[in-house]
Amino acid sequence: MEKTMIQRNRPLTVRAAAGLLGSLALVGVGGSALAEEVGNDQVDVGVTIQERAGTGALSLSVAADSTTLSEVEDASGDHREFTGVLPDVTVTDDRSDVPEGVYWYVTGQAGDFVGSEGQDPITPDHLGWTPALVTDGNGEVAPGEEVLTSVDEASDPSYPDNVGLQGEELLQLALDSAEASAANGEWTANAELTLKTPLDVEPGSYSSTVTLSLFEETY
Repeated sequence: MEKTMIQRNRPLTVRAAAGLLGSLALVGVGGSALAEEVGNDQVDVGVTIQERAGTGALSLSVAADSTTLSEVEDASGDHREFTGVLPDVTVTDDRSDVPEGVYWYVTGQAGDFVGSEGQDPITPDHLGWTPALVTDGNGEVAPGEEVLTSVDEASDPSYPDNVGLQGEELLQLALDSAEASAANGEWTANAELTLKTPLDVEPGSYSSTVTLSLFEETY
């Protein structure tokens, strides 16, 4: 008998609880207009955001997206010469674990100098450079060698270096990625640019693009 009474009372208890909650909900909605503020206070919320951690990668960045060449006097008088400076090119290595037995290098290659008024293009072999390291080191990273223009005479006929930037030419080289990273997490290089043209080059504005590429390879 007692067990039966308990079973019959449970639905009533559930219904009573549901009715109470419904009543409270109605009071909350209907009675909100009657609420009276009796005090308040404020809480300041602050946060300190730390500098973002490194991406853990080997990456390349360039200080500017353009540079301008200006004409200089040519002592020989058999061509016209224009010089400028390649913006700083930085290799950053913030990897926590640099692989062993790998090395990285940066190359540059130019496209045609295209005239803004339909002039004949100046081919990239007319543009040479002299790379230089901006970051001091102890031999972990080396600059590429000077590349002469096709207007110049080769330093060594058996190994012509007067090819200009028509192909990929070395800007800087780390012989060992881990060693370079341990010595300095960033390595910056730039280059003196030299454009040499025939005396009868068509006047006007020209533009070219130097593509800079970062590679990492295994020994």
